[in-house]
Amino acid sequence: MSTETTVSEVAVQLEGITKRFPGVVANRDISLTVQKGHIHAIVGENGAGKSTLMKILYGMQRPDEGEIRVNGSPVTFHTPGDAISAGIGMVHQHFMLADNLTVLENVILGSEPRKRGLAIDFAAARKKIKDISDAYGLGIDPDVLVEDIGVGTRQRVEILKVLYRGARILILDEPTAVLVPHEVDELFENLHGLVREGITIIFISHHLDEVLKVADAITVIRRGTTVAEVSPEGVTARQLAELMVGSELPSPETRESTVTDVVALQVTGLTIGADGERKVLDDVTLTIHKGEVLGIAGVEGNGQAELVEAIMGIRPSTGTVTLAGQEITSWTTLRRREAGIGYIPEDRHRHGLLLEAPLWENRILGHMKEKVNVRGWWINRKGARADTQRIVEQYDVRTPGIDVLASALSGGNQQKLIVGREMSGEPKLLIAAHPTRGVDVGAQAAIWDHLRTARAAGLAVLLISADLDELIGLSDWLKVIHRGTLVAEFDPATVTPEQLGSAMTGAGEEA
Repeated sequence: MSTETTVSEVAVQLEGITKRFPGVVANRDISLTVQKGHIHAIVGENGAGKSTLMKILYGMQRPDEGEIRVNGSPVTFHTPGDAISAGIGMVHQHFMLADNLTVLENVILGSEPRKRGLAIDFAAARKKIKDISDAYGLGIDPDVLVEDIGVGTRQRVEILKVLYRGARILILDEPTAVLVPHEVDELFENLHGLVREGITIIFISHHLDEVLKVADAITVIRRGTTVAEVSPEGVTARQLAELMVGSELPSPETRESTVTDVVALQVTGLTIGADGERKVLDDVTLTIHKGEVLGIAGVEGNGQAELVEAIMGIRPSTGTVTLAGQEITSWTTLRRREAGIGYIPEDRHRHGLLLEAPLWENRILGHMKEKVNVRGWWINRKGARADTQRIVEQYDVRTPGIDVLASALSGGNQQKLIVGREMSGEPKLLIAAHPTRGVDVGAQAAIWDHLRTARAAGLAVLLISADLDELIGLSDWLKVIHRGTLVAEFDPATVTPEQLGSAMTGAGEEA
């Protein structure tokens, strides 16, 4: 960025931002200048300080030192409401939506339009939401319950909520984490449309290729401070990774086959009810052998979540599920877990962790009857704490200790804790739903390594991911799910992301 940028061209300027927490300096003397009408990307490892910096800019936290300027004027934010009043909106990586409310109710919450008197003008709100949705191709139905929509739609609702409040500066935290390639392209088209109208976007992502594709400028943060500001035209993904973590980009590629003839999981005719005029899951049949990773590709909301819930016993279904030769169709979720099913959920905050509990208590979560965690009828605190320490060391969970709250860890370290927990106890089957979603390249590489190691030791893995490179690189065989039905299958050694994406959208022919 030119040093001759005038004040009128600058949307956000941070100077000397420092933020300390007990035992750690999250941000140290950070300086950042974001030009108006630009997409400015911020990259760095989990725990590098990106989220803290954005929370400061959004008024969720106060800096200990430094100054924030918005449109050239110094500002002090005490709450997110102050930031919103200044035209700043933030779409969080982990959604801030109430499941029991409709999309409309979530969007207007705190900004309800009023008729004469006190009544909420729902008609006006609905029209405004539909207008915004149509203008930016978000495809949002304002009257559905949030609990009934998929992860991808939830993200679009969050974006709409920010636009509804009139934000001119958008902070997007991992906005592509839940999207497949064609949806990413559509999002980028929408973002470029926004910046053409003068809106400024601060874009946080771990997908370096995407950053290079969409950003006008890139700032790299490492260990709490800015280490570089580069132009996307003058840097490669490999160089960005080296700036972030001091190493080249990891690869999910798995070279040698470890697939055996022993069947670990057999699913036959799995079907779930009806959603309108179609079944949510329709006659799904699949087999996974020991030492095999079976990848499931599909656009978000096409039955992946329901397939996982049916295998886990969370959602009622018809059909049969057999684990290691024993039919478990009628078993409870707890009994299935005890029989050897590990589960990495797609949303670690909603389904994987107790955020306000310490790490050692989260180690017990879902594994209450494992010998290391119990002694008779009582929790074995000593055993659970010792095994949590083992997981922290073996899976490189970066934490001051096992007594800190799970909420204090970065996303990547939370995910590594979950992976370590679910790999414990020698499971027969691991269901890994988006195992590297929202984690940095370092944590991503570590999780891939653990999956490869467990696979080589005979673990069967059902892998669901929106990252097509991850699916192709880790899987021994690939199946595509579309509208609740398995419609195609591919050999990862020969398939391309384009072929996979085509089948996922229903545009490709069955393999």
